[in-house]
Amino acid sequence: MANKSPLDDPETAAHAWAQYRRVMRLLLLVTIATVVVAVGLLFAFNGAISVHFYIAAALGIAFTMLLGGGLMGLVFLSNGTGHDESVDNRLPSADELFGDRNED
Repeated sequence: MANKSPLDDPETAAHAWAQYRRVMRLLLLVTIATVVVAVGLLFAFNGAISVHFYIAAALGIAFTMLLGGGLMGLVFLSNGTGHDESVDNRLPSADELFGDRNED
């Protein structure tokens, strides 16, 4: 049985999610700046090539940064609030899982 999680408390959960949203807004700003710099450097070194190349590069960089940052943020949120400690991850013994297999 799982213990009570700190995120079950509405006040603690609201604070944790507010902090997560703040971090995600900062990550969005860093992502936009990174995409602008990357597309600028690509244009400076490669010149005017297909616009699809720049769109694909911008979307790839943005998607990778936002997805990775969002998932990492969730890991930090879970760990930072104590939610991870509330999980009971003890494994049952082999006898409990498979029973007695002595069938003579």
